[in-house]
Amino acid sequence: MATVRVEQRNAHLAGNVRLEFVKGREGQIAKATLTAISNNRRGSGDERAEESTAIRWTLWGKQAENAAEYLGKGSHVNIVGRLRNNNYQDADGEDVYGLGFTCEEIDYLDSKAEAEARRSREAGSGTAAPSEARSVPPSRPRKANGRRPKAALAGGDAQQAAL
Repeated sequence: MATVRVEQRNAHLAGNVRLEFVKGREGQIAKATLTAISNNRRGSGDERAEESTAIRWTLWGKQAENAAEYLGKGSHVNIVGRLRNNNYQDADGEDVYGLGFTCEEIDYLDSKAEAEARRSREAGSGTAAPSEARSVPPSRPRKANGRRPKAALAGGDAQQAAL
């Protein structure tokens, strides 16, 4: 069976990653679905047009678990995968045609700071669903200029001495 390679570059997620565990050959396996949107601009001046493409991707195994943990709505990604045919007959005997996209590679384009800021905004505003809530690791203390105080650099003993 021939496969078609699909690349979606500079995309952002339309919503949170949905993670579930399904029965596999060797027990439970993680399955995640996400919708990524990429924008293409063509032409110039008055002829300039923008086209958006939304693709629903399926991720499996550890890749699915990592995506659910580190990605959220608005995350920027590059995705490479394959296209598969999901044709079937419904209960009435009618043919139903569909396409499925399976992720093979995914690149997380956001910096660690951007990802942590997005997760803390989601946790603070309550936008994440309870099943999709993520724990935000405690951050190190920082000054307004973004640098850590010397006490935080030296460790706990220096903090006690500063008090």
